[in-house]
Amino acid sequence: MPRIVHFEIHADDPERAVGFYTALFGWDISRWGEMDYWLIRTGEGTPGIDGGLLRRQGPPPPDSQAVTSYVCTTDVPSIDEYVEKIKANGGTIALPKMPIPTVGWLAYGKDTEGNLFGIMQPDPNAA
Repeated sequence: MPRIVHFEIHADDPERAVGFYTALFGWDISRWGEMDYWLIRTGEGTPGIDGGLLRRQGPPPPDSQAVTSYVCTTDVPSIDEYVEKIKANGGTIALPKMPIPTVGWLAYGKDTEGNLFGIMQPDPNAA
């Protein structure tokens, strides 16, 4: 079956977004040649995908409560710790921590560019 193999983050200020994701998740982000594009390595050896970051080509997403995008969710060891890290690095919480029964804890954040993303702490006892 087809699998997602790449993701992209669009940013008004790519350098600011690089700083946010590097500080939050420790991702290795490096500029790709002379293009206005950065490659994102999210880690090695575990299931996951790598991606890219580029300058936004249009207006930023609207500031609403509705989810109007394709949300990528990152596995984290502690949802509470990463909610605080999101805020400490200039992001905001769009959906507070909530249980997904038998799966884990989920929260949505917005990065410094207004992009929505998810974080999930696996926990089969979440309720």
